[in-house]
Amino acid sequence: MTAAILVSIFMTLAAAATPILLAALGELVTEKAGVLNLGVEGMMLCGAVAGFAVAYSTGSVPLGLIAATLAGVAAAMIFALLTLGLGSNQVATGLALTIFGIGASSLIGAGFVGRTIERLGPLFPADYAAHPWLRLVFGHDAIVYLSLALVLAVSLFLRRTKAGLILRAVGENADSAHAIGYRVLAIRTSATAFGGALAGLGGAYFSLALTPMWADRLTAGRGWIALALVVFAAWKPGRLLIGAYLFGAVATFELQAKAAGLSFIAPEVLAMTPYLATIVVLTMMSLGRRTGGRDAPACLGKPFPAQ
Repeated sequence: MTAAILVSIFMTLAAAATPILLAALGELVTEKAGVLNLGVEGMMLCGAVAGFAVAYSTGSVPLGLIAATLAGVAAAMIFALLTLGLGSNQVATGLALTIFGIGASSLIGAGFVGRTIERLGPLFPADYAAHPWLRLVFGHDAIVYLSLALVLAVSLFLRRTKAGLILRAVGENADSAHAIGYRVLAIRTSATAFGGALAGLGGAYFSLALTPMWADRLTAGRGWIALALVVFAAWKPGRLLIGAYLFGAVATFELQAKAAGLSFIAPEVLAMTPYLATIVVLTMMSLGRRTGGRDAPACLGKPFPAQ
């Protein structure tokens, strides 16, 4: 196997992992504040269709990325209004948000099915990635670098800053945080908005970078993978990065196997391998001595009354 082929595999791995990493990182921050938002898939689809529609209409991919981020925030604010403002059940509302995202993206995207745009290109000039191995450093688009920077930023925020400590306190004991003067609902709303922004951006990565065209349900259930990765990572950003790239490796295996023409493996089996790997990992964790549930924020999913 030549260096060029290896580099190509690693580049594909990074691209496959990036949208999952973004969505999972946003959900991790949301859950750290004690909010369980199962609508990640819906927010990703809202971001995907908004990003593609704006990019196609204006010819500007950066504008599409901004629109996708705002669409994700808007969807998250619907969830926040219903759960944090009106006290609806977080699990049911999150599932409803996913259904809403599927329907809204199908409706809005109906006029864009099959249309293509120019793919989001590498951040650095081609001269920087002239050598195959330099492509691993300089050959990615801006969103890949942003996702890696966000992992570090979120980790430092949660561990080293006062605001991060407050957010974690709200997720661990909302009553105590409120008693010492912190605005629990405002903090949870901000965390939910952040999660929506990254989910929308992750969704846009599908329609603007991975497959620069629109197709119905483009994210193909990756939002559920992102939710599972948060548990897999035990709510730690560093582990989340590893988990996202492991998923990217599984997805890359599917693509490489198809390209190599491995006819003895049914295409349906290859397509299901990323989801099967997620189920296996979560099952192994649940059978272990230290389950993911023990690492979850103590107030995760528990309502806090509006003050």
